Amino acid sequence: MTGTDTILLWGLPSDPPLRAVRNALQGTQRRTILLNQQSIVDTTVELVVGSSIGGRLCFGNEAIDLASVRAAYLRPCDPWNLPGLARAGGNAEMRQFAVDQHDALFLWADLTPSLVLNRPKSMASNDSKPYQALLIERHGFFIPETLLTTDPEAALEFWKLHGEVIYKPICATRSIVSRFTAGHIPRLKDIASCPTQFQQYIHGTDYRVHVVGKKIFACRIIAQEVDYRFPRNGVEIQSCDIPGDVADRCRRLSHSLELPLSGIDLRCTPDRDWYCFEVNPSPLFTFFEEATGQPIGEAIAALLESGHLAGNT
Repeated sequence: MTGTDTILLWGLPSDPPLRAVRNALQGTQRRTILLNQQSIVDTTVELVVGSSIGGRLCFGNEAIDLASVRAAYLRPCDPWNLPGLARAGGNAEMRQFAVDQHDALFLWADLTPSLVLNRPKSMASNDSKPYQALLIERHGFFIPETLLTTDPEAALEFWKLHGEVIYKPICATRSIVSRFTAGHIPRLKDIASCPTQFQQYIHGTDYRVHVVGKKIFACRIIAQEVDYRFPRNGVEIQSCDIPGDVADRCRRLSHSLELPLSGIDLRCTPDRDWYCFEVNPSPLFTFFEEATGQPIGEAIAALLESGHLAGNT
Protein backbone atom coordinates (compact mmCIF):
# COMPACT_ATOMS: atom_id res chain seq x y z
CA MET A 1 0.00 0.00 0.00
CA THR A 2 1.06 3.57 -0.60
CA GLY A 3 1.08 6.28 2.06
CA THR A 4 -2.39 7.49 1.13
CA ASP A 5 -4.39 4.29 1.02
CA THR A 6 -6.72 4.68 3.98
CA ILE A 7 -10.45 5.38 3.72
CA LEU A 8 -11.89 6.73 6.97
CA LEU A 9 -15.54 6.20 7.91
CA TRP A 10 -16.81 8.11 10.94
CA GLY A 11 -20.13 7.65 12.69
CA LEU A 12 -22.23 4.93 14.30
CA PRO A 13 -21.80 1.36 12.95
CA SER A 14 -25.60 0.91 13.10
CA ASP A 15 -26.24 3.93 10.85
CA PRO A 16 -27.73 2.51 7.59
CA PRO A 17 -25.84 4.78 5.12
CA LEU A 18 -22.53 4.24 6.90
CA ARG A 19 -23.13 0.49 7.02
CA ALA A 20 -24.05 0.40 3.32
CA VAL A 21 -20.88 2.22 2.29
CA ARG A 22 -18.75 0.08 4.58
CA ASN A 23 -20.20 -3.08 3.04
CA ALA A 24 -19.62 -1.73 -0.47
CA LEU A 25 -15.96 -1.09 0.40
CA GLN A 26 -15.35 -4.72 1.33
CA GLY A 27 -12.76 -6.18 -0.98
CA THR A 28 -11.30 -2.80 -1.91
CA GLN A 29 -7.55 -2.56 -2.26
CA ARG A 30 -7.51 0.32 0.18
CA ARG A 31 -7.52 0.05 3.94
CA THR A 32 -10.92 0.99 5.39
CA ILE A 33 -11.11 2.20 8.99
CA LEU A 34 -14.39 2.71 10.85
CA LEU A 35 -14.12 5.21 13.68
CA ASN A 36 -17.01 4.32 15.96
CA GLN A 37 -18.38 7.55 17.36
CA GLN A 38 -19.63 5.68 20.42
CA SER A 39 -15.97 5.42 21.42
CA ILE A 40 -15.35 9.16 21.25
CA VAL A 41 -14.24 9.31 24.92
CA ASP A 42 -11.53 6.77 24.08
CA THR A 43 -10.42 8.58 20.93
CA THR A 44 -7.52 11.01 20.67
CA VAL A 45 -6.95 13.38 17.76
CA GLU A 46 -3.52 15.00 17.57
CA LEU A 47 -3.33 17.73 14.93
CA VAL A 48 -0.25 19.37 13.46
CA VAL A 49 -1.16 22.52 11.55
CA GLY A 50 1.27 24.52 9.45
CA SER A 51 1.45 24.95 5.70
CA SER A 52 -0.57 21.71 5.69
CA ILE A 53 -2.54 19.75 8.25
CA GLY A 54 -1.55 16.36 9.63
CA GLY A 55 -1.39 14.42 12.85
CA ARG A 56 -2.59 11.15 14.33
CA LEU A 57 -5.92 9.55 15.13
CA CYS A 58 -5.74 7.03 17.98
CA PHE A 59 -8.55 4.75 19.14
CA GLY A 60 -8.51 1.25 20.60
CA ASN A 61 -5.40 -0.48 19.25
CA GLU A 62 -5.38 1.67 16.12
CA ALA A 63 -3.13 4.63 15.36
CA ILE A 64 -3.66 6.30 12.00
CA ASP A 65 -1.42 8.86 10.38
CA LEU A 66 -3.97 11.37 9.12
CA ALA A 67 -1.72 12.07 6.14
CA SER A 68 -2.48 8.51 4.99
CA VAL A 69 -6.22 9.17 4.70
CA ARG A 70 -7.10 9.31 1.03
CA ALA A 71 -10.83 9.91 1.54
CA ALA A 72 -13.37 10.14 4.35
CA TYR A 73 -17.13 9.66 4.72
CA LEU A 74 -18.58 11.52 7.69
CA ARG A 75 -21.89 10.62 9.37
CA PRO A 76 -21.36 11.74 13.00
CA CYS A 77 -24.23 12.84 15.22
CA ASP A 78 -24.23 15.43 17.98
CA PRO A 79 -21.56 14.22 20.42
CA TRP A 80 -23.52 15.42 23.44
CA ASN A 81 -26.25 12.85 22.70
CA LEU A 82 -23.95 9.83 22.59
CA PRO A 83 -24.06 7.08 25.24
CA GLY A 84 -20.27 7.27 25.25
CA LEU A 85 -20.52 10.74 26.73
CA ALA A 86 -23.15 9.61 29.21
CA ARG A 87 -20.45 7.31 30.64
CA ALA A 88 -18.61 10.44 31.68
CA GLY A 89 -21.52 11.28 33.99
CA GLY A 90 -20.83 14.43 35.92
CA ASN A 91 -17.18 14.48 34.87
CA ALA A 92 -17.17 17.80 33.04
CA GLU A 93 -13.50 17.44 32.12
CA MET A 94 -14.11 14.11 30.39
CA ARG A 95 -17.17 15.42 28.56
CA GLN A 96 -15.21 18.41 27.33
CA PHE A 97 -12.36 16.13 26.22
CA ALA A 98 -14.77 14.09 24.10
CA VAL A 99 -16.28 17.17 22.47
CA ASP A 100 -12.79 18.54 21.80
CA GLN A 101 -11.89 15.36 19.86
CA HIS A 102 -15.06 15.70 17.82
CA ASP A 103 -14.22 19.34 17.03
CA ALA A 104 -10.64 18.44 16.13
CA LEU A 105 -11.85 15.88 13.58
CA PHE A 106 -14.17 18.48 12.11
CA LEU A 107 -11.24 20.89 11.80
CA TRP A 108 -9.15 18.22 10.06
CA ALA A 109 -12.06 17.41 7.73
CA ASP A 110 -12.34 21.07 6.73
CA LEU A 111 -8.62 21.55 6.07
CA THR A 112 -7.34 18.25 4.69
CA PRO A 113 -6.66 18.12 0.94
CA SER A 114 -8.15 14.60 0.90
CA LEU A 115 -11.63 13.93 -0.47
CA VAL A 116 -14.25 14.38 2.26
CA LEU A 117 -17.94 13.51 1.94
CA ASN A 118 -18.78 16.13 3.07
CA ARG A 119 -16.71 18.87 4.67
CA PRO A 120 -18.46 20.38 7.72
CA LYS A 121 -18.05 23.92 6.41
CA SER A 122 -19.78 22.92 3.16
CA MET A 123 -22.64 21.23 4.98
CA ALA A 124 -23.30 24.45 6.89
CA SER A 125 -25.38 25.95 4.06
CA ASN A 126 -28.21 23.66 5.17
CA ASP A 127 -28.20 25.23 8.63
CA SER A 128 -30.14 28.15 7.18
CA LYS A 129 -32.80 27.07 4.71
CA PRO A 130 -33.56 30.66 3.60
CA TYR A 131 -29.90 31.20 2.77
CA GLN A 132 -29.66 27.90 0.93
CA ALA A 133 -32.81 28.77 -1.03
CA LEU A 134 -31.08 31.86 -2.43
CA LEU A 135 -28.20 29.68 -3.64
CA ILE A 136 -30.65 27.18 -5.16
CA GLU A 137 -32.48 29.88 -7.10
CA ARG A 138 -29.23 30.99 -8.77
CA HIS A 139 -29.07 27.62 -10.53
CA GLY A 140 -32.33 28.01 -12.40
CA PHE A 141 -34.70 26.23 -10.03
CA PHE A 142 -37.90 27.80 -8.83
CA ILE A 143 -38.39 28.22 -5.09
CA PRO A 144 -41.78 28.69 -3.43
CA GLU A 145 -42.99 32.09 -2.27
CA THR A 146 -41.65 32.24 1.27
CA LEU A 147 -42.27 34.19 4.47
CA LEU A 148 -39.96 34.09 7.50
CA THR A 149 -41.62 35.71 10.45
CA THR A 150 -42.32 35.99 14.16
CA ASP A 151 -45.44 38.06 13.44
CA PRO A 152 -48.72 36.07 13.73
CA GLU A 153 -50.61 38.63 11.65
CA ALA A 154 -48.07 38.47 8.83
CA ALA A 155 -48.33 34.68 8.79
CA LEU A 156 -52.12 34.86 8.68
CA GLU A 157 -52.06 37.31 5.77
CA PHE A 158 -49.59 35.10 3.89
CA TRP A 159 -51.96 32.15 4.29
CA LYS A 160 -54.93 34.18 3.09
CA LEU A 161 -52.93 35.39 0.08
CA HIS A 162 -51.79 31.94 -1.11
CA GLY A 163 -54.62 29.75 0.15
CA GLU A 164 -52.42 26.66 0.55
CA VAL A 165 -49.36 27.04 2.74
CA ILE A 166 -46.92 24.75 4.52
CA TYR A 167 -44.68 25.55 7.48
CA LYS A 168 -41.31 24.23 8.63
CA PRO A 169 -38.23 25.25 10.64
CA ILE A 170 -35.65 27.67 9.31
CA CYS A 171 -32.72 25.51 10.46
CA ALA A 172 -31.64 21.99 9.52
CA THR A 173 -33.35 20.32 12.50
CA ARG A 174 -35.34 17.33 11.25
CA SER A 175 -39.08 17.94 11.45
CA ILE A 176 -42.32 17.06 9.69
CA VAL A 177 -43.34 19.52 6.98
CA SER A 178 -47.03 20.27 7.58
CA ARG A 179 -49.85 22.06 5.82
CA PHE A 180 -51.18 25.17 7.58
CA THR A 181 -54.92 25.04 8.27
CA ALA A 182 -57.51 27.11 10.13
CA GLY A 183 -56.94 24.84 13.11
CA HIS A 184 -53.43 26.26 13.49
CA ILE A 185 -54.57 29.88 13.87
CA PRO A 186 -54.80 29.76 17.70
CA ARG A 187 -51.19 28.54 17.79
CA LEU A 188 -49.81 31.37 15.66
CA LYS A 189 -48.97 33.32 18.81
CA ASP A 190 -46.22 30.75 19.45
CA ILE A 191 -44.14 31.98 16.52
CA ALA A 192 -43.46 35.24 18.37
CA SER A 193 -40.62 33.39 20.12
CA CYS A 194 -39.88 30.90 17.34
CA PRO A 195 -39.05 32.28 13.87
CA THR A 196 -40.91 30.10 11.40
CA GLN A 197 -40.79 29.59 7.65
CA PHE A 198 -44.07 29.58 5.74
CA GLN A 199 -44.15 28.64 2.05
CA GLN A 200 -46.72 28.55 -0.69
CA TYR A 201 -47.76 24.95 -1.30
CA ILE A 202 -46.65 23.77 -4.74
CA HIS A 203 -48.71 21.10 -6.48
CA GLY A 204 -46.81 18.49 -8.44
CA THR A 205 -44.76 15.30 -8.25
CA ASP A 206 -41.87 14.88 -5.83
CA TYR A 207 -38.42 13.77 -6.95
CA ARG A 208 -35.29 12.98 -4.98
CA VAL A 209 -31.99 13.30 -6.83
CA HIS A 210 -28.80 11.97 -5.29
CA VAL A 211 -25.61 13.46 -6.66
CA VAL A 212 -22.50 11.34 -6.10
CA GLY A 213 -19.54 13.09 -7.71
CA LYS A 214 -20.72 13.33 -11.31
CA LYS A 215 -23.27 10.54 -11.06
CA ILE A 216 -27.01 11.18 -10.81
CA PHE A 217 -29.56 8.86 -9.21
CA ALA A 218 -33.12 10.12 -9.60
CA CYS A 219 -36.36 8.72 -8.26
CA ARG A 220 -40.00 9.71 -8.38
CA ILE A 221 -42.08 9.69 -5.18
CA ILE A 222 -45.82 9.08 -5.16
CA ALA A 223 -47.45 9.82 -1.80
CA GLN A 224 -50.58 11.38 -0.37
CA GLU A 225 -48.89 13.23 2.50
CA VAL A 226 -47.26 16.64 2.30
CA ASP A 227 -44.09 15.10 3.77
CA TYR A 228 -43.56 11.70 2.15
CA ARG A 229 -40.86 10.79 4.69
CA PHE A 230 -43.60 10.15 7.24
CA PRO A 231 -46.32 8.34 5.27
CA ARG A 232 -49.54 7.17 6.88
CA ASN A 233 -51.01 5.70 3.70
CA GLY A 234 -47.90 4.30 2.08
CA VAL A 235 -45.44 5.78 -0.38
CA GLU A 236 -44.24 4.55 -3.76
CA ILE A 237 -40.67 5.33 -4.83
CA GLN A 238 -39.64 4.62 -8.42
CA SER A 239 -36.27 4.87 -10.12
CA CYS A 240 -36.59 7.28 -13.04
CA ASP A 241 -34.85 9.55 -15.49
CA ILE A 242 -35.09 13.32 -15.31
CA PRO A 243 -34.51 15.83 -18.14
CA GLY A 244 -30.85 16.32 -18.95
CA ASP A 245 -30.91 20.03 -18.19
CA VAL A 246 -32.41 19.35 -14.74
CA ALA A 247 -29.73 16.73 -14.04
CA ASP A 248 -27.04 19.20 -15.08
CA ARG A 249 -28.52 21.84 -12.79
CA CYS A 250 -28.39 19.35 -9.91
CA ARG A 251 -24.72 18.61 -10.59
CA ARG A 252 -23.85 22.32 -10.81
CA LEU A 253 -25.81 23.11 -7.66
CA SER A 254 -24.13 20.36 -5.66
CA HIS A 255 -20.72 21.39 -7.01
CA SER A 256 -21.30 25.07 -6.18
CA LEU A 257 -22.14 24.12 -2.60
CA GLU A 258 -18.93 22.04 -2.51
CA LEU A 259 -20.93 18.91 -1.76
CA PRO A 260 -19.59 15.86 -3.66
CA LEU A 261 -22.51 13.96 -2.12
CA SER A 262 -26.00 15.44 -1.81
CA GLY A 263 -29.69 14.62 -1.79
CA ILE A 264 -31.74 17.21 -3.67
CA ASP A 265 -35.49 17.52 -3.13
CA LEU A 266 -37.41 18.60 -6.24
CA ARG A 267 -41.03 18.93 -7.28
CA CYS A 268 -42.22 19.14 -10.89
CA THR A 269 -45.50 20.98 -11.44
CA PRO A 270 -48.11 20.02 -14.07
CA ASP A 271 -46.67 22.90 -16.15
CA ARG A 272 -43.21 21.23 -16.00
CA ASP A 273 -41.72 23.89 -13.75
CA TRP A 274 -39.04 22.41 -11.51
CA TYR A 275 -38.97 23.60 -7.91
CA CYS A 276 -36.14 22.80 -5.51
CA PHE A 277 -36.87 22.75 -1.79
CA GLU A 278 -33.59 21.69 -0.23
CA VAL A 279 -30.12 20.25 -0.74
CA ASN A 280 -29.43 17.69 1.97
CA PRO A 281 -25.66 17.47 2.68
CA SER A 282 -25.86 14.15 4.55
CA PRO A 283 -28.65 12.24 2.85
CA LEU A 284 -30.24 9.08 4.24
CA PHE A 285 -29.83 7.53 0.81
CA THR A 286 -30.59 3.98 1.95
CA PHE A 287 -34.30 4.85 2.25
CA PHE A 288 -34.34 5.38 -1.52
CA GLU A 289 -31.79 2.72 -2.40
CA GLU A 290 -33.83 -0.01 -0.72
CA ALA A 291 -36.97 1.07 -2.57
CA THR A 292 -35.41 1.38 -6.04
CA GLY A 293 -32.32 -0.85 -6.09
CA GLN A 294 -30.20 2.10 -7.20
CA PRO A 295 -26.52 1.39 -6.32
CA ILE A 296 -25.99 4.65 -4.45
CA GLY A 297 -23.85 3.11 -1.71
CA GLU A 298 -21.63 1.46 -4.30
CA ALA A 299 -21.21 4.79 -6.10
CA ILE A 300 -20.18 6.48 -2.85
CA ALA A 301 -17.69 3.67 -2.16
CA ALA A 302 -16.26 3.99 -5.68
CA LEU A 303 -15.88 7.74 -5.25
CA LEU A 304 -14.09 7.24 -1.93
CA GLU A 305 -11.82 4.64 -3.47
CA SER A 306 -10.94 6.97 -6.34
CA GLY A 307 -10.03 9.69 -3.86
CA HIS A 308 -10.96 12.52 -6.21
CA LEU A 309 -14.01 13.79 -8.04
CA ALA A 310 -12.49 13.47 -11.51
CA GLY A 311 -12.33 9.72 -10.99
CA ASN A 312 -16.13 9.40 -10.86
CA THR A 313 -17.12 9.68 -14.51
